[in-house]
Order: sequence, then C-alpha cells, then structure tokens
Amino acid sequence: MAPTLRLPFRRSFALLASMALIAGPVVGGAEQAYAQTQNSGAAAGAQAPAATNNQTPPADTPTMTMNPAMNAGPASVADLASGLLDAVVNISTSQKVKDEGDGPATPKVPDNSPFQDFFNDFFKNRNNEDSNRKVSSLGSGFVIDAAGYIVTNNHVIEGADDIEAIFPNGTKLKAKLIGTDTKTDLSLLKVEPKHPLTAVKFGDSSKMRIGDWVMAIGNPFGLGGSVTIGIVSARGRNINAGPYDNFIQTDAAINKGNSGGPLFNMKGEVIGINTAIISPSGGSIGIGFAVPSELAEGVVKQLRDFGETRRGWLGVRIQPVTDDVANSLGLGSAKGALVAGVIKGGPVDNGTIKAGDVILKFDGKDVAEMRDLPRVVAESPVGKEVDVIIFRDGKEQTVKVTLGRLENSDQAAAANTDKDKQPQLAPDGEGNHDGVINPDGGDGGNDDGMDGQDQGDNQQQSPQAQPPAHANTSILGMKLATLTAENRKSFGIADSVDGVVITEVAPGSAAAEKGLKPGDVVVEVAQEFVQTPSAASEKVASLKREGRRNAQLMIASPSGDLRFIAVALE
Repeated sequence: MAPTLRLPFRRSFALLASMALIAGPVVGGAEQAYAQTQNSGAAAGAQAPAATNNQTPPADTPTMTMNPAMNAGPASVADLASGLLDAVVNISTSQKVKDEGDGPATPKVPDNSPFQDFFNDFFKNRNNEDSNRKVSSLGSGFVIDAAGYIVTNNHVIEGADDIEAIFPNGTKLKAKLIGTDTKTDLSLLKVEPKHPLTAVKFGDSSKMRIGDWVMAIGNPFGLGGSVTIGIVSARGRNINAGPYDNFIQTDAAINKGNSGGPLFNMKGEVIGINTAIISPSGGSIGIGFAVPSELAEGVVKQLRDFGETRRGWLGVRIQPVTDDVANSLGLGSAKGALVAGVIKGGPVDNGTIKAGDVILKFDGKDVAEMRDLPRVVAESPVGKEVDVIIFRDGKEQTVKVTLGRLENSDQAAAANTDKDKQPQLAPDGEGNHDGVINPDGGDGGNDDGMDGQDQGDNQQQSPQAQPPAHANTSILGMKLATLTAENRKSFGIADSVDGVVITEVAPGSAAAEKGLKPGDVVVEVAQEFVQTPSAASEKVASLKREGRRNAQLMIASPSGDLRFIAVALE
C-alpha cells in the first residue's frame, strides 16, 4: 500500500516544482520590466550582468509596491460638502387638523369609587377643548440668497399653518411663504436672519451629461443634513407629475425628507431640486428625480419678483405627431407638435397658426416631441414676439407670434361661453373656419398652457345656409353624408360642428382600424375643409394621384371634440 500512496505524492511534488520553475522567470521578468520603467532615467550605459546557462540569478524576495492613490479610494467630496452643508436647511411644518367627532365620552363610575378621582383628572375639561390637533412634517430646502430666501418643494409646505427653517447650527427661524407653483412643485420662502446666511447658486442643468457625478444634501427621515453621492442616470424624464415634466434621474440616495433639497454638481452649483422617488418600500432604491435648474431658476425668479408665475401662452391645443400623421403630411419624420385646435380670442386666433400645422421650432428651440412645446412656451416671457417655425402645405414656414399670459387663458375661455356651452369654430384671418377648437372637458388642474375652451355664441345654422344634399359617398371604408338637421338629430351632433358625417364604417376597413364610427364628422381632409361628401372624395383621389400613402383627417366627435388621424389610402 505504501508504494501506491507514494507514487502520486512524488508526481504531485514534481508537478508543483515544474510550475514553480515556469512561473519564476515570468515573475522575475515582470519585476525587472517594472524596475526598468521606474528607473528609465538612471545610467543608460550601465549593463546588467549576464546570467550564464549554468547559473540562476539570486532569488530576491518579491516586494509589492503600493500606489497611495489605490489606498485612498475615489476622490473625496468632503471639501465640497463642507462648504455647502450650511446652506441646506430642514423645513418643519405644522398644520391644524380637525378631529372627527369628540372622542370617547367620560365613562360613568360609581360614587365613592377608588378610581373616581383618576377618571375625573383624566377627562377633566376634555369635551370643552378644541377638537383641532397639530400634525407636523419634515422636508428640506436650501438658501439661494444670503438675505434669507429659501427654495423647497410645494408639497413640503402645502397646507401648512406654520413653517420653520432649521439650520445646521440649530438655529430656528420662522419662514414666510413668498410664492408657490403647483405645476413644477416649487415654493419660495423667506426668513429674517440676524446675520447674512450661507447661500448657494443655480448652475446650468442643460450641461449635465448622463454619468456626471452629483451630490444630494437633505433631511432624510428627519435625521438632519445628510450627504449622498451618485451620478446622473437619465435626463428629460416624464413621470406624469405635471405638465412640464423634464426631470433629472439620479441614483444618489434620496429618501423621505429629502424633498426640496438641492442636487449639486461637482462645482457646488444647484442643478436640481430633489422632488420624487420610485420605491415600493418608501426607501431609496436608486431611482430619484430632481426638477432641473434650467426650469426651476426661472420659476424661482418669478416667485421672488411677483409672488406668482407669469407664463407665456400660445393658445393652441396640440397632439403628438405619429408616423402615420407625419407621412400623411409629407413630413420627413415624426417630430414636432400637431395643432389640433386654436383658442378663440387667444394669441394666434388671427390665422397665424392654424389647426393642422405642425410646430417644429419655437423661439429658436427645437420641438422634438409634443411635450416639449408647453415647456418652452411657458418659460417664455409674456408679451414677447417670437419666431415659430411650422410645417404647412408640405413646406416649412416661419411666423411671428406675440405670447399671451397663461393665467389669462381661463378668462378668455370664460368670456366666450354661453348657457349651452357648445363649441364653435374659430375663423382665421380670412374668415375660414380653420381654427377649430377642441373643447376641454376639464383638465383637473393639469393645464399645460397650450389648450383651453372656445365656447362662443351658439349660432344655429339656418336651412338656407346648408349645402345641397348629396348621395352617400364611400371612401376609405366609410360612407359619408352631408350634415342635415335630420342626421344631426339622429347622431346627436352639435350645431357648432361642421363637415360631413360618417354614416357607416365597414368592419376591417382602414377607417375602422383608426376607431372611426358612425356619427363622427370629417371636418378636414389634408388640411382642407370639406362640406360635402364629393369634396372629401375628390381630395382623397388627389392624394392618391400624388402618391400619398395616408390621408390626414380632422375628425370631430358629435359633441365637437377634435382629433387628427391618418388613414391608409386604399
């Protein structure tokens, strides 16, 4: 048994010895190369003694050279943070909340009971006390002016009766609300310090790239000034929080209580205001969102100057440009914002911009998609004349527009309402009914600044003004008929809606695929108003002759709601 066990041991020992001999020169060679690199400036003429075939160089004990930078880890942000911590404050709010009911009644106890005094003391004057109680919440904010101006989120202070700013040194100052903007969730506060405060300034968030380092400072879970660091994970995020969503996404830890705190670049400039997180647990999972400074800075300035926001207003209703719509218009790619309606009495209710136009650029800024337009318009000064590049009739055109004020849009809508609240066509400068309004059934406060209601005089069309009746015409899988008093009544079509009515839609047809149904009204075909079925048929035929693959239709619902669709040409 011994020889059997000894043989594998010998083989293993020989194998290990061979491996050591192979690895030795490689390690030695590497060490020598490293040494030569380090000492390349030494005596160039000196030659190393040559080793003979029968001699082995003396084995030096290998030493590992440590790079101090490797031990230090990533560059520290301690110096940067130390200069910013004093500008970040905790926001403490309290609010009186009315209790439901008066609570439990005083229990009845027998006379001379040993517990009588206890119950009397506990419930004494309970029913006479005010039923209001105070609730508190904590958030974050940051000083933007040494005089005491502080920025935070609207949802941090919303509904608060008392607001207090708590500074890192423990100082507590009462804060006054200067102004708030619910659409961007930003608020501006003012405290009265005895000495100038440490303040920070806004940076340019448009220069931040995905992967750039950022640092968040705030008050997570009420713990006080806490510093976290991460990178910009994404830009231009739309999380459906408001009409101007353009959030910076970061993996820097943001938790409850961080709301309203600053997101800094590595220069110590505020490039975002931490506002929201995505988390199933309520804690940070590395998906946080900050309002970019390019949006916030202008809002804060207006709140400081006016105590409110004063946004530009274009007075149009818009919808996305799909691939089919772009093809039907002859637009090279799906981009821009498609004008679905024009507000009567609005800034462009003069034919400058018409329904069916595609807005490609506004005041020098590209409109890549529909949601870009409300933001760039809102950021523009009220009363400013701007150049707007539109796509109309197969080519780009530049028009000049003077902006109105968004807050006046509701007044414009209210001034053009009647008791029946029926929509009416808004004529352009030539009297043509191209500026059609898409009535707003209610935005629930989510006003994007681009739309509104036009509910003007409800002028019923007289029988003499009606076009002569025509037989039904079939195009694109649907039958069209001239609007008459009879089919208006049968389909419930409002008197203010004009065009040709769809009486039948063939199952599986191009029209059916787009959701068209009997009672819908075709208002325009390829940006041309149609009032008879034959006019619609002739326009579709001309599009086919031009080689178009889709026909753009403006469709009105029986109540007057408008939309653009592109139907494939058969």
